[in-house]
Amino acid sequence: MEDWGSGNVTATVGESGQCICHVYLPDTTFPADRVGNAEVSSNKLAADVELHINKLNIFKGQLVILLEELKNLTGRVEVLESGPDKYIKLEFELLRIELREFEALVTQLKTSLNSSSPAFDSLYIEIRNMSLIVDQLESYDKSNLEVIRIEFAKLQKKLEKCQDRQENFSNAEIGSCKHGGILRVGKPVVSQLNANLASNYNYGGWGKDSKPLPGFEQMYWYYAYSDRQLRRIHVYADYYSLIMRQTMKTYELYINTAKDWQGTGNNYIVHGNTFYYQYRNPFSMAKYNMTTQTAVYRVVPKASNRFSYHYSPDQNLDFAADETGLWVTYATEESRGKLVLGKIDEESFALAEVWETTIFKQSVTNAFMICGILYATRSVDTHTEEIFYAYDTHTGKENYVSLPFEKFQSFYVNLDYNPTDQKLYMYNNGYYVSYNVKFKSA
Repeated sequence: MEDWGSGNVTATVGESGQCICHVYLPDTTFPADRVGNAEVSSNKLAADVELHINKLNIFKGQLVILLEELKNLTGRVEVLESGPDKYIKLEFELLRIELREFEALVTQLKTSLNSSSPAFDSLYIEIRNMSLIVDQLESYDKSNLEVIRIEFAKLQKKLEKCQDRQENFSNAEIGSCKHGGILRVGKPVVSQLNANLASNYNYGGWGKDSKPLPGFEQMYWYYAYSDRQLRRIHVYADYYSLIMRQTMKTYELYINTAKDWQGTGNNYIVHGNTFYYQYRNPFSMAKYNMTTQTAVYRVVPKASNRFSYHYSPDQNLDFAADETGLWVTYATEESRGKLVLGKIDEESFALAEVWETTIFKQSVTNAFMICGILYATRSVDTHTEEIFYAYDTHTGKENYVSLPFEKFQSFYVNLDYNPTDQKLYMYNNGYYVSYNVKFKSA
């Protein structure tokens, strides 16, 4: 073998004795084509990198603008949340369009950068949360009904003021009984459908604490269901929280194998941070202390569960509170179904005094107390209810009256007066309804 630089020659003898030479010559041609291709690829890669850097700078600028607009959008949503009078139908649609644009921009940015940064996830969550808030707010304001309702309420107050000037009207102070009884009941103020947004939740009640603890003066309560069984009670920090369905706390009256304090019927109230209701078994009156979260019950002597109000079964014990204390109405076999009124001693949770009336309980649709006077209602027609009877516990005298008032819907199961604001609260076929009460001069 001979070595020629980088080449070589090998020689061998074949089978027939011939000489066979093998020559290997290296390729001495310079690979200029491959070098050129590598240079083109390098330049293209540099251009691509520069392009992506420019894109990144552009998206960085867009992200700054996006965050500023998102901050502005957050402010606008907060304005909408601040009160129903801020609702504007067009505003909802504009917010929704802008939120979709923001989400598309974030998606484009995330795709371009091929990134799964937590910052993008945070932006997605914030945008979707805001979308939910906008949808929720709009659901409470179909076709600006809330704004119309507010304007109607203002007009109603003006009309009532005009009417007050024409009548013997007493502007009795809250908590005072220096008046001559009910003059009239105002127009129904419909707040909204119940917090469950369920039109079939016909059985229930709502209202305010009639003797609130300090710091809970604005608290509201609510419970409803499609049957007459009572399982829990929801409370809300204030009226706005009630309307926005922002529950402050839910108290369970039943937990499987742990406790069973369930009730039945619909004539319950909250008084002194305590929930008073008709106990399911045994048939008795009960109170659930929301501070200690404990319940006790007492059998009402001679009370019968055969005589309910006209509108619904199981309304055998009806609790009420007024300026003078806590009450319960019921009927007995001895009274032959006539309405009986008992004053409850809150300390002992027992009846301190009892009065028997002459009205048959099943002919009555509901009853409430104001300043120690029992007022009973009956149905006139599908749109009209009437306070037709009054019993004065101070004198033992009864009186037939005629004080008609309008019903929002024909069927209702809970009607109670609250002495803290002098209003009637009605649970009217799934809706929160309230009435202002005007009193005669003493």
